[in-house]
Amino acid sequence: MLDSITDFDTRWFLRCNRHQVVKPLTNFFKLVSRSGDGYFYALLGFVAVLTQSNNGLLFAIAGLIAFLIEIPSFILLKKLLKRERPFEKLNSCLCAIIPSDKFSMPSGHAAAAFLMATLIDQFYPDWSILAYSWACAIGFSRVFLGVHFPTDLIVGAGLGLLCSYLSLSILL
Repeated sequence: MLDSITDFDTRWFLRCNRHQVVKPLTNFFKLVSRSGDGYFYALLGFVAVLTQSNNGLLFAIAGLIAFLIEIPSFILLKKLLKRERPFEKLNSCLCAIIPSDKFSMPSGHAAAAFLMATLIDQFYPDWSILAYSWACAIGFSRVFLGVHFPTDLIVGAGLGLLCSYLSLSILL
């Protein structure tokens, strides 16, 4: 089973990553990836507090609790799993960015993006489709840019969902 997962990962990674030769597309996905670096999440929480009174404060607190769970969890998982990044493992990989840490699984960008999308879904359901689309785009950008395999995103997204649900269960 592990071999078939590895085959799936490698095949889909290479299908996505090979399009990096299209520079405007690469530049677009660099911007998408950067939108998941964390600054935007803090800005969303700040704007919510300033503009939404109680609901905005609950949103910001839920985000803070969720990130207090997610960040140490993803760091611990990376240290335990020690999965090499695609650009270190595959000779044919194109890498367009320098990742912030050494290991690949789980994707911290996907975890944070899906954590935030889930909280947006809970507090601002009219924005759910946009939030989850944005989270998927952040995840895809990480594969496209050469720093994650598809299963890194799946595990990261699951971690983000779990952390947001834990936060909501604590808060609400």
